[in-house]
Parts: sequence; C-alpha cells; structure tokens
Amino acid sequence: MKNFFIIILLTFLFSGCGTKVEKIVNVASEPEIWPDYKDVTIPEEIAPMNFNFTGMPYNSLTLKIKGSVSGSEIEISGKQIDIEINKWHNLVKENKGGFLEFFLSVVSDRIQYDFKPFKMIISSIPLDEYGLTYRRLSPGYVSYGKMGIYCRNLSNFQEDAIIENTFVYGTCVNCHTSNRTNPNDFLFHVRGQAFGGTVVSRNGSYKIYNTNTNKTLGAAVYPYWHKSGRYVAFSTNNTLQVFPTANPARVEVFDKNSDLQIFDVEKQEFVLSEEIKNDSVLETFPVFSAGGDELFFCQSQKLDPPYFLEDIKYAIMKVSFDEKSGKTLGKKDTLIYIENNSLTFPRPSYDGKYLMYTVSKYGTFPIWHKEADLYLYNFQDSTSRVLTEVNSDFSDSFHNWSENSKWFVFTSRRVDGLYTRLYISMIDENGNCTKPFIIPQKNPLEYYNSLYQSYNTPDFTKSKVDISNISLREEIKSTNRENIGVRE
Repeated sequence: MKNFFIIILLTFLFSGCGTKVEKIVNVASEPEIWPDYKDVTIPEEIAPMNFNFTGMPYNSLTLKIKGSVSGSEIEISGKQIDIEINKWHNLVKENKGGFLEFFLSVVSDRIQYDFKPFKMIISSIPLDEYGLTYRRLSPGYVSYGKMGIYCRNLSNFQEDAIIENTFVYGTCVNCHTSNRTNPNDFLFHVRGQAFGGTVVSRNGSYKIYNTNTNKTLGAAVYPYWHKSGRYVAFSTNNTLQVFPTANPARVEVFDKNSDLQIFDVEKQEFVLSEEIKNDSVLETFPVFSAGGDELFFCQSQKLDPPYFLEDIKYAIMKVSFDEKSGKTLGKKDTLIYIENNSLTFPRPSYDGKYLMYTVSKYGTFPIWHKEADLYLYNFQDSTSRVLTEVNSDFSDSFHNWSENSKWFVFTSRRVDGLYTRLYISMIDENGNCTKPFIIPQKNPLEYYNSLYQSYNTPDFTKSKVDISNISLREEIKSTNRENIGVRE
C-alpha cells in the first residue's frame, strides 16, 4: 500500500511538471486545425466534428464548445479532441439554427496559447438520412486487392460492410445504388468470370441476374432507379483502359461502344428503344428525372480510329420516358452542352430543381482529371454555373443528393491529389452551397493518414442496408442466376 501511494504521488508531480503554465499568450488568429472545419455548416444529426490541432508541437490542450442559443457548453482536456457523442448531440440539438463557438487553448513548453475562437453553423434544415453508402478500394488498375461496399452511420463512427470481395474470392463489387436513398430498392454488381451477376434487392428479398443478353453489348454497368421502383436504367459499356506515361492522369477509361436499356424489374426484361441505343453514338450514365417522365444521359459522337482521347466530348441529353410501357418516346434533345468540355455523372435533385454534373476537358472518366469540377444546372431558368464555393484545385467528381435535396455528398482528391475522400455540403433556396466538410472521424488525422483506399460512388441512405452477408455469399458462389428477357 505504501508503494502504491508513492507511485500516485510521483505520477502527480511529473504530470504537473509537464503541464505547468508559466505564461499565457492571447493569439489574434484562429488555430490551425485539420480538417478545416471553420465556418462549415453542419446538419444536426452529424457525428462529433473531431479535429486535430496542427499549429505546433504541444503538451496538452483544452477545448470549450459553447452554443449560441442555449449557452450550454462542453469542455475537453488532454492530448486529443475526442468529443463525447451524447454530449455533442445534445449541444447541437439545443443550438439548431444557431452556431457553436470553439475556444481552443494549447500548452506548449509551459506557455498557454489561447486562440481566437471559430464557429460551426448548425443548419435548421435536417439531413434526414441514416448515413452514407460507398465503395472503398485501393487505387490499383491492373489488378485489385480488398474492396467493398460499406454503410456509414453519420450520427456516429460506425461503418458496416454490405459486401466485400473477400466474401467470394476473385470477385469485384461495384456500381451500387438505391432508390432515392431508400435501401428497400438496392442493387450492385459482382464482377468475375466465375461468379459475376447483378444483385437486385427489393423489400428485403433479392435476386441475382445475368444481365448479359444477345441483344445488348454485354453485362449491365451504370444503374439508376426510377422513382416507382419498377424500372432501372442501365448503360452497357465496352470499356478500354489506357495508362499514360506523360499525363498527370494515372489512368484513362473510355468506351469503345456503349448503349442504354431500361430494366423492367417486375417483368424481368430489358426494354430497348432506338432513341437510346444508337450504334453511331456513345450513350452512358443514364438517370431518371425527379418526376420520372424523362431520362437524362451523356452522349458523345463515336469517332473512327485513329483519334485522340482528348477529342472525346460528352453532352447531357434528354428524352421522354413512358412509365406505363417502360419505353423512351420521341426524339432525344440536348439538355446541356459546354463547348470544348465533357459532361459526365448527371444527378438530378429529387425536388426537381437542379441537375448536378461533372465537367472535365474530355472523356468519360474524370476522377483522375485534376481540372474536373462540379456544375449545377437550374431547371427553372435553364442556366448552369460552376460551383466555385465547393470545388478545389484537384478532381471533384462523383456526387449524390439527400432525399430532401438540401444536402449533397461528393468525392474529392483535395487532401493530397491521390486519394478521393467524401465531402458534404448544403444548398440554400438560392442555389448557393455552403463550405464542404470531410466526413468526420474519431481521430481524423490518424484515420485518413492510415487509409490507403479511395472512396467511390457515394450515396445517402435512409437506413442501414440490411442484406445478409452469409446467405448472399452462398448465393453468389452457387452461380445460380436469373436470365433477363428482351423487349424491343
């Protein structure tokens, strides 16, 4: 017992020597932190916005978070900012529509630096989503290692695997999507010579389809659900890869051929229409309009070889869609065209106001194009603008909307130019977007610096995606596939 008290006393003395403050300095500037969460707008449901202080080596820090509405506060002391989840959610809820003010004090070499406080704005508009789904994979090209499709709870730090390629050896999983963030309608592709197929889940039950038919170019690729849940628009792409030696892009992916078709889920057949299946052009990235009565897609003129990849430019097209027959009607027309640029990844907001898309110099694979930026098309006045308040100096590309169309998520390489990370922003009534923030982690610097994978094709989800990994694994390995008919 005597030795126990000696140990406690020595611990107290040494810890006191390490943190004793001899001088206090009021710093006129805000602290250097990562991620840069200063002045971001956050939804009330978001997980604690932990950050790391990066301004100098330090011994300890103290953070006080005060609410502008309630006056309540949280105080944290130690080496790392790790905000307790329940206290965070209570404070954010109490100050909805106001802001939080962050007061950071850092002790370094017995000097305490009190920094100017910074703010985070709490939106009065909820996110109304459980979280995000996305693919994570290493940025390899010739071969791939472990990858998967995951579901992240945005109110905390929980991540669950929906499907990983390690479940069935030798497979790739990709192109997942849900119907307006509702995972009751959910699908993804499993790629592989032995176990390939498209998993389509509806209301808790799923089937695995062979989407390769003798009337289409091959297996289905890029999908998008119709709001009714009865139809899925697919592209079919004959894709090639190029690995440049003198181009900053690590890889170029382009289509030799591509077409579109509509999958009638109830009748288990593809509906083919000549307006979207034309051998003289390349069609890809189909999406239904918010009302479901139009189909938008990207189109480029098919070039005869030899040609340069820089010559491939896509515009965004539109054509009417008849929900009763599942066919496109009338002639297609150009919706958006920007000279000397290529437009990809169209995503309409579910309230029918906007269409967000990616603009790059050429091609159909902008995720390695440093110049790739997000643009916003306004259906009310038929105008487009570049989202300067959101874009960065590196590739900003794939994106999706929350179901209420007030928030969106997108991928960006802005951290290091190499790995894509996920960012969230809010759009106001005038179409202006807030400063985007990277999705929070418990210890962001440690997490992102040790994650040698990229995020890919993110989407919001209304609830946790509930697919039995065990039974799905056995179904994939069984090679039992539903064949799809064709209706022209």
